[in-house]
Amino acid sequence: MASLSVGGAHSSLRTPSLFPTPPTIRMLKHHPVLNCTPFFTTPSLFSPKNLSLRSSNHRAGIACMSTTTSRVGKDDQKLISGQPNEKVVQVSSWIDYLPKDIQPFAKLARVDKPIGTWLLIFPFAWSATLAAARGSIPDFRNLAVFACAAPFFRGAACTINDFIDRDFDKMVERTKERPMASGAVTPFQGLCFFAFQLLLSHGIFLQLTNYSWIIEAAFIFLSCTYPLIKRLTYWVQAYLGLTINWGAILGWYAVKGSLQPSIVLPLFLSGCFWTIMYDTIYAHQDKEDDVKVGIKSTALKFGESTKEWITGFAIASIGTFALTAYNAALGRPFYVFLAAASGQLAWQIRTANLSSPADCNRKFVSNRWFGALIFCGILLGRIFP
Repeated sequence: MASLSVGGAHSSLRTPSLFPTPPTIRMLKHHPVLNCTPFFTTPSLFSPKNLSLRSSNHRAGIACMSTTTSRVGKDDQKLISGQPNEKVVQVSSWIDYLPKDIQPFAKLARVDKPIGTWLLIFPFAWSATLAAARGSIPDFRNLAVFACAAPFFRGAACTINDFIDRDFDKMVERTKERPMASGAVTPFQGLCFFAFQLLLSHGIFLQLTNYSWIIEAAFIFLSCTYPLIKRLTYWVQAYLGLTINWGAILGWYAVKGSLQPSIVLPLFLSGCFWTIMYDTIYAHQDKEDDVKVGIKSTALKFGESTKEWITGFAIASIGTFALTAYNAALGRPFYVFLAAASGQLAWQIRTANLSSPADCNRKFVSNRWFGALIFCGILLGRIFP
Protein backbone atom coordinates (compact mmCIF):
# COMPACT_ATOMS: atom_id res chain seq x y z
CA MET A 1 0.00 0.00 0.00
CA ALA A 2 1.31 3.44 -0.83
CA SER A 3 3.22 5.23 1.88
CA LEU A 4 1.74 8.37 3.41
CA SER A 5 5.11 10.01 3.88
CA VAL A 6 6.13 12.86 1.60
CA GLY A 7 9.70 13.00 0.42
CA GLY A 8 11.76 16.04 -0.50
CA ALA A 9 14.36 14.41 -2.71
CA HIS A 10 14.32 17.14 -5.35
CA SER A 11 14.04 20.19 -3.11
CA SER A 12 17.71 21.03 -3.76
CA LEU A 13 17.31 21.39 -7.56
CA ARG A 14 17.77 25.00 -8.62
CA THR A 15 17.89 24.82 -12.46
CA PRO A 16 14.69 26.25 -13.90
CA SER A 17 12.90 23.85 -16.18
CA LEU A 18 11.84 24.66 -19.73
CA PHE A 19 8.71 22.70 -18.94
CA PRO A 20 7.49 23.93 -15.53
CA THR A 21 5.48 21.51 -13.47
CA PRO A 22 1.75 22.13 -13.93
CA PRO A 23 -0.19 23.08 -10.74
CA THR A 24 -2.06 19.76 -10.72
CA ILE A 25 1.19 17.83 -10.81
CA ARG A 26 2.65 19.97 -8.04
CA MET A 27 -0.44 19.30 -5.94
CA LEU A 28 -0.23 15.54 -6.45
CA LYS A 29 3.51 15.49 -5.85
CA HIS A 30 3.14 16.93 -2.37
CA HIS A 31 -0.14 15.23 -1.47
CA PRO A 32 0.53 12.77 1.41
CA VAL A 33 -1.79 10.10 -0.02
CA LEU A 34 -1.57 10.53 -3.78
CA ASN A 35 2.24 10.71 -3.98
CA CYS A 36 3.48 7.62 -5.87
CA THR A 37 7.13 6.83 -6.55
CA PRO A 38 6.89 5.69 -10.20
CA PHE A 39 5.38 9.00 -11.21
CA PHE A 40 7.57 11.52 -9.45
CA THR A 41 10.99 10.18 -8.64
CA THR A 42 12.75 10.87 -11.96
CA PRO A 43 13.90 14.54 -12.15
CA SER A 44 14.13 14.39 -15.97
CA LEU A 45 10.58 13.17 -16.41
CA PHE A 46 9.46 16.51 -17.76
CA SER A 47 12.50 17.19 -19.96
CA PRO A 48 11.94 17.46 -23.75
CA LYS A 49 13.49 14.11 -24.56
CA ASN A 50 11.11 12.35 -22.23
CA LEU A 51 7.91 14.02 -23.31
CA SER A 52 6.85 10.82 -25.03
CA LEU A 53 6.96 8.99 -21.71
CA ARG A 54 4.62 11.33 -19.91
CA SER A 55 1.43 9.62 -20.98
CA SER A 56 2.54 6.10 -20.05
CA ASN A 57 4.04 7.22 -16.74
CA HIS A 58 0.88 9.15 -15.97
CA ARG A 59 -1.09 5.95 -16.39
CA ALA A 60 1.39 4.15 -14.13
CA GLY A 61 0.97 6.89 -11.52
CA ILE A 62 -2.80 6.55 -11.61
CA ALA A 63 -2.48 2.77 -11.22
CA CYS A 64 -0.19 3.29 -8.26
CA MET A 65 -2.63 5.72 -6.68
CA SER A 66 -5.47 3.25 -7.02
CA THR A 67 -3.71 0.82 -4.72
CA THR A 68 -4.33 3.11 -1.77
CA THR A 69 -8.04 2.32 -1.81
CA SER A 70 -8.17 -1.21 -3.21
CA ARG A 71 -9.77 -3.93 -1.11
CA VAL A 72 -7.85 -6.92 0.14
CA GLY A 73 -8.22 -9.88 -2.21
CA LYS A 74 -9.67 -13.20 -1.19
CA ASP A 75 -6.32 -14.92 -0.79
CA ASP A 76 -4.81 -11.96 1.02
CA GLN A 77 -7.78 -11.79 3.34
CA LYS A 78 -7.27 -15.41 4.31
CA LEU A 79 -3.53 -15.28 4.69
CA ILE A 80 -3.19 -11.58 5.55
CA SER A 81 0.25 -11.63 4.04
CA GLY A 82 -0.10 -10.05 0.62
CA GLN A 83 0.02 -6.35 1.51
CA PRO A 84 2.42 -4.36 3.69
CA ASN A 85 1.22 -2.31 6.62
CA GLU A 86 -0.16 1.10 5.81
CA LYS A 87 2.19 3.63 7.34
CA VAL A 88 0.53 6.24 9.48
CA VAL A 89 1.93 9.71 9.95
CA GLN A 90 2.78 10.31 13.60
CA VAL A 91 1.09 13.46 14.93
CA SER A 92 2.41 15.18 18.03
CA SER A 93 0.03 15.59 20.96
CA TRP A 94 -0.15 17.71 24.06
CA ILE A 95 1.74 14.96 25.93
CA ASP A 96 4.90 16.15 24.18
CA TYR A 97 4.71 19.35 26.24
CA LEU A 98 4.76 17.50 29.58
CA PRO A 99 8.01 16.96 31.52
CA LYS A 100 10.01 14.21 29.81
CA ASP A 101 9.93 11.94 32.87
CA ILE A 102 6.12 11.98 32.85
CA GLN A 103 5.53 11.56 29.12
CA PRO A 104 6.03 7.74 28.97
CA PHE A 105 3.52 7.17 31.77
CA ALA A 106 0.97 9.51 30.19
CA LYS A 107 1.31 7.54 26.95
CA LEU A 108 1.06 4.28 28.87
CA ALA A 109 -2.28 5.41 30.34
CA ARG A 110 -3.46 6.63 26.88
CA VAL A 111 -4.47 10.00 28.33
CA ASP A 112 -4.15 11.51 24.85
CA LYS A 113 -6.70 9.01 23.46
CA PRO A 114 -9.89 9.58 25.47
CA ILE A 115 -12.12 7.37 23.30
CA GLY A 116 -11.35 4.35 25.50
CA THR A 117 -12.48 6.26 28.59
CA TRP A 118 -15.71 7.32 26.86
CA LEU A 119 -16.45 3.73 25.86
CA LEU A 120 -15.98 2.72 29.50
CA ILE A 121 -18.20 5.52 30.86
CA PHE A 122 -21.18 5.05 28.53
CA PRO A 123 -22.46 1.67 29.85
CA PHE A 124 -22.35 3.00 33.42
CA ALA A 125 -24.09 6.23 32.39
CA TRP A 126 -26.80 4.33 30.50
CA SER A 127 -27.47 2.05 33.45
CA ALA A 128 -27.41 4.74 36.14
CA THR A 129 -29.80 6.88 34.08
CA LEU A 130 -32.16 3.93 33.53
CA ALA A 131 -32.19 3.39 37.29
CA ALA A 132 -33.59 6.90 37.90
CA ALA A 133 -37.25 7.24 38.82
CA ARG A 134 -39.74 7.90 36.00
CA GLY A 135 -39.96 11.60 35.21
CA SER A 136 -36.72 12.31 37.06
CA ILE A 137 -33.18 13.14 36.08
CA PRO A 138 -30.42 10.68 37.12
CA ASP A 139 -28.28 11.06 40.21
CA PHE A 140 -25.45 13.10 38.75
CA ARG A 141 -23.33 12.44 41.82
CA ASN A 142 -22.91 8.78 40.83
CA LEU A 143 -22.25 9.78 37.23
CA ALA A 144 -19.58 12.24 38.35
CA VAL A 145 -17.93 9.66 40.63
CA PHE A 146 -17.65 7.11 37.85
CA ALA A 147 -16.50 9.75 35.34
CA CYS A 148 -13.66 10.63 37.73
CA ALA A 149 -12.70 6.99 38.32
CA ALA A 150 -12.92 5.86 34.69
CA PRO A 151 -9.70 7.50 33.40
CA PHE A 152 -7.65 5.86 36.16
CA PHE A 153 -9.33 2.48 35.76
CA ARG A 154 -8.95 2.59 31.99
CA GLY A 155 -5.31 3.67 32.41
CA ALA A 156 -4.69 0.72 34.71
CA ALA A 157 -6.25 -1.64 32.16
CA CYS A 158 -4.05 -0.22 29.38
CA THR A 159 -0.97 -0.53 31.58
CA ILE A 160 -1.49 -4.19 32.44
CA ASN A 161 -2.34 -4.87 28.79
CA ASP A 162 0.99 -3.35 27.69
CA PHE A 163 2.86 -5.23 30.43
CA ILE A 164 1.52 -8.60 29.28
CA ASP A 165 1.82 -7.79 25.57
CA ARG A 166 5.17 -5.97 25.66
CA ASP A 167 6.99 -8.65 23.63
CA PHE A 168 4.20 -8.87 21.04
CA ASP A 169 3.91 -5.08 20.77
CA LYS A 170 7.51 -4.88 19.60
CA MET A 171 6.57 -6.84 16.48
CA VAL A 172 3.44 -4.84 15.57
CA GLU A 173 3.87 -1.65 13.54
CA ARG A 174 1.15 0.30 15.36
CA THR A 175 2.31 -0.61 18.88
CA LYS A 176 6.09 -0.95 18.66
CA GLU A 177 6.64 2.56 20.09
CA ARG A 178 4.50 2.01 23.18
CA PRO A 179 6.46 2.82 26.36
CA MET A 180 7.04 -0.73 27.62
CA ALA A 181 7.62 -2.18 24.15
CA SER A 182 10.20 0.51 23.38
CA GLY A 183 11.86 0.31 26.82
CA ALA A 184 10.91 3.84 27.89
CA VAL A 185 9.17 2.25 30.92
CA THR A 186 10.53 -0.88 32.60
CA PRO A 187 8.19 -3.76 33.48
CA PHE A 188 8.65 -3.04 37.20
CA GLN A 189 7.80 0.63 36.72
CA GLY A 190 4.78 -0.42 34.69
CA LEU A 191 3.48 -2.69 37.46
CA CYS A 192 3.95 0.06 40.05
CA PHE A 193 2.07 2.50 37.82
CA PHE A 194 -0.69 -0.08 37.35
CA ALA A 195 -1.10 -0.49 41.12
CA PHE A 196 -1.09 3.30 41.63
CA GLN A 197 -3.90 3.86 39.09
CA LEU A 198 -5.92 0.95 40.44
CA LEU A 199 -5.62 2.33 43.97
CA LEU A 200 -6.83 5.75 42.83
CA SER A 201 -9.81 4.33 40.95
CA HIS A 202 -10.72 2.12 43.93
CA GLY A 203 -10.72 5.13 46.26
CA ILE A 204 -13.09 6.96 43.93
CA PHE A 205 -15.38 3.94 43.47
CA LEU A 206 -15.86 3.88 47.23
CA GLN A 207 -17.73 7.20 46.90
CA LEU A 208 -20.59 5.60 44.93
CA THR A 209 -23.96 5.64 46.68
CA ASN A 210 -23.98 1.83 46.77
CA TYR A 211 -20.59 0.19 46.45
CA SER A 212 -19.99 -3.54 45.86
CA TRP A 213 -16.50 -4.94 46.21
CA ILE A 214 -17.62 -8.10 44.38
CA ILE A 215 -18.64 -6.14 41.28
CA GLU A 216 -15.41 -4.13 41.36
CA ALA A 217 -13.29 -7.27 41.87
CA ALA A 218 -14.96 -8.90 38.85
CA PHE A 219 -14.29 -5.71 36.87
CA ILE A 220 -10.60 -5.86 37.76
CA PHE A 221 -10.36 -9.59 36.99
CA LEU A 222 -11.86 -9.13 33.51
CA SER A 223 -9.54 -6.20 32.76
CA CYS A 224 -6.42 -8.07 33.84
CA THR A 225 -7.21 -11.30 31.99
CA TYR A 226 -8.36 -9.71 28.73
CA PRO A 227 -4.81 -9.52 27.25
CA LEU A 228 -4.40 -13.28 27.75
CA ILE A 229 -7.60 -14.21 25.91
CA LYS A 230 -6.28 -13.05 22.53
CA ARG A 231 -3.78 -15.93 22.72
CA LEU A 232 -6.52 -18.51 23.26
CA THR A 233 -9.53 -17.66 21.10
CA TYR A 234 -10.56 -15.65 18.06
CA TRP A 235 -13.51 -14.36 20.10
CA VAL A 236 -11.37 -11.96 22.11
CA GLN A 237 -13.71 -9.08 21.14
CA ALA A 238 -16.56 -10.86 22.94
CA TYR A 239 -14.43 -11.00 26.10
CA LEU A 240 -13.66 -7.31 25.70
CA GLY A 241 -17.42 -6.72 25.51
CA LEU A 242 -17.86 -8.40 28.89
CA THR A 243 -15.06 -6.24 30.30
CA ILE A 244 -15.84 -2.80 28.99
CA ASN A 245 -19.60 -3.08 29.58
CA TRP A 246 -19.32 -4.26 33.18
CA GLY A 247 -20.16 -0.69 34.13
CA ALA A 248 -23.77 -1.43 33.10
CA ILE A 249 -24.02 -3.73 36.11
CA LEU A 250 -22.14 -1.37 38.42
CA GLY A 251 -24.23 1.64 37.35
CA TRP A 252 -27.59 0.09 38.23
CA TYR A 253 -26.28 -1.27 41.53
CA ALA A 254 -24.77 2.10 42.46
CA VAL A 255 -28.24 3.66 42.31
CA LYS A 256 -30.53 0.83 43.47
CA GLY A 257 -28.32 -1.29 45.70
CA SER A 258 -29.61 -4.39 43.86
CA LEU A 259 -29.96 -5.71 40.31
CA GLN A 260 -33.03 -6.06 38.08
CA PRO A 261 -32.13 -8.70 35.45
CA SER A 262 -35.00 -7.83 33.08
CA ILE A 263 -33.38 -4.44 32.49
CA VAL A 264 -29.71 -4.87 33.37
CA LEU A 265 -29.12 -8.10 31.42
CA PRO A 266 -30.40 -6.92 28.00
CA LEU A 267 -28.58 -3.59 28.51
CA PHE A 268 -25.36 -5.45 29.27
CA LEU A 269 -25.80 -7.71 26.23
CA SER A 270 -26.57 -4.80 23.92
CA GLY A 271 -23.31 -3.17 24.98
CA CYS A 272 -21.43 -6.44 24.40
CA PHE A 273 -22.82 -6.80 20.87
CA TRP A 274 -21.89 -3.18 20.16
CA THR A 275 -18.35 -3.75 21.41
CA ILE A 276 -17.87 -6.81 19.20
CA MET A 277 -18.95 -4.73 16.22
CA TYR A 278 -16.69 -1.72 16.76
CA ASP A 279 -13.68 -3.62 18.05
CA THR A 280 -13.77 -6.01 15.08
CA ILE A 281 -13.41 -2.96 12.83
CA TYR A 282 -10.61 -1.71 15.09
CA ALA A 283 -8.83 -5.09 14.98
CA HIS A 284 -8.54 -4.88 11.20
CA GLN A 285 -5.75 -2.34 11.77
CA ASP A 286 -3.38 -5.05 12.98
CA LYS A 287 -4.57 -8.14 11.12
CA GLU A 288 -1.34 -8.55 9.12
CA ASP A 289 0.92 -8.27 12.16
CA ASP A 290 -1.45 -10.36 14.30
CA VAL A 291 -1.04 -13.32 11.94
CA LYS A 292 2.75 -13.02 12.12
CA VAL A 293 2.93 -12.94 15.92
CA GLY A 294 0.09 -15.40 16.61
CA ILE A 295 -2.55 -13.04 18.04
CA LYS A 296 -6.21 -13.94 17.44
CA SER A 297 -9.19 -11.66 16.77
CA THR A 298 -12.64 -11.68 15.22
CA ALA A 299 -11.16 -9.63 12.35
CA LEU A 300 -9.13 -12.70 11.37
CA LYS A 301 -11.95 -15.13 12.07
CA PHE A 302 -14.55 -13.28 10.00
CA GLY A 303 -12.18 -12.41 7.13
CA GLU A 304 -14.05 -11.39 3.98
CA SER A 305 -17.38 -11.93 5.76
CA THR A 306 -16.62 -9.25 8.37
CA LYS A 307 -19.29 -6.82 7.25
CA GLU A 308 -21.97 -9.51 7.29
CA TRP A 309 -20.96 -10.56 10.80
CA ILE A 310 -20.78 -7.05 12.26
CA THR A 311 -24.11 -6.20 10.64
CA GLY A 312 -25.60 -9.09 12.60
CA PHE A 313 -24.05 -7.85 15.84
CA ALA A 314 -25.27 -4.31 15.16
CA ILE A 315 -28.83 -5.58 14.66
CA ALA A 316 -28.56 -7.64 17.86
CA SER A 317 -27.34 -4.56 19.74
CA ILE A 318 -30.19 -2.37 18.53
CA GLY A 319 -32.72 -5.12 19.24
CA THR A 320 -31.58 -5.64 22.83
CA PHE A 321 -31.49 -1.86 23.41
CA ALA A 322 -35.13 -1.78 22.32
CA LEU A 323 -35.94 -4.66 24.69
CA THR A 324 -34.20 -2.82 27.53
CA ALA A 325 -36.23 0.32 26.84
CA TYR A 326 -39.48 -1.67 26.74
CA ASN A 327 -38.75 -3.41 30.05
CA ALA A 328 -37.73 -0.08 31.63
CA ALA A 329 -40.84 1.69 30.27
CA LEU A 330 -38.85 4.43 28.56
CA GLY A 331 -40.77 7.11 26.68
CA ARG A 332 -40.93 7.68 22.94
CA PRO A 333 -37.92 10.04 22.80
CA PHE A 334 -35.66 7.04 23.36
CA TYR A 335 -36.81 5.33 20.18
CA VAL A 336 -36.14 8.47 18.12
CA PHE A 337 -32.55 8.51 19.36
CA LEU A 338 -32.28 4.74 18.91
CA ALA A 339 -33.19 5.20 15.24
CA ALA A 340 -30.47 7.83 14.89
CA ALA A 341 -27.97 5.54 16.62
CA SER A 342 -28.94 2.74 14.23
CA GLY A 343 -28.12 5.05 11.33
CA GLN A 344 -24.72 5.77 12.86
CA LEU A 345 -23.91 2.05 13.04
CA ALA A 346 -25.16 1.53 9.47
CA TRP A 347 -22.89 4.35 8.29
CA GLN A 348 -19.89 2.80 10.04
CA ILE A 349 -20.43 -0.61 8.48
CA ARG A 350 -21.28 0.65 5.00
CA THR A 351 -18.34 3.06 4.67
CA ALA A 352 -15.63 1.21 6.62
CA ASN A 353 -12.57 0.43 4.49
CA LEU A 354 -11.26 -2.65 6.27
CA SER A 355 -8.02 -2.49 4.26
CA SER A 356 -7.19 0.97 5.62
CA PRO A 357 -5.91 1.14 9.22
CA ALA A 358 -6.54 4.89 9.27
CA ASP A 359 -10.18 4.49 8.27
CA CYS A 360 -10.71 1.62 10.73
CA ASN A 361 -9.45 3.87 13.50
CA ARG A 362 -11.74 6.72 12.40
CA LYS A 363 -14.77 4.43 12.48
CA PHE A 364 -13.76 3.16 15.92
CA VAL A 365 -13.46 6.68 17.34
CA SER A 366 -16.84 7.63 15.85
CA ASN A 367 -18.54 5.30 18.35
CA ARG A 368 -18.52 8.11 20.89
CA TRP A 369 -21.45 9.53 18.92
CA PHE A 370 -23.35 6.24 19.13
CA GLY A 371 -22.82 6.12 22.88
CA ALA A 372 -23.91 9.75 23.27
CA LEU A 373 -27.07 9.18 21.20
CA ILE A 374 -28.10 6.21 23.34
CA PHE A 375 -27.43 8.20 26.53
CA CYS A 376 -29.51 11.17 25.33
CA GLY A 377 -32.30 8.78 24.35
CA ILE A 378 -32.33 7.10 27.77
CA LEU A 379 -32.20 10.47 29.56
CA LEU A 380 -35.10 11.99 27.61
CA GLY A 381 -37.01 8.71 27.64
CA ARG A 382 -36.79 8.68 31.43
CA ILE A 383 -37.68 12.35 31.87
CA PHE A 384 -40.61 12.16 29.40
CA PRO A 385 -42.06 8.65 29.90
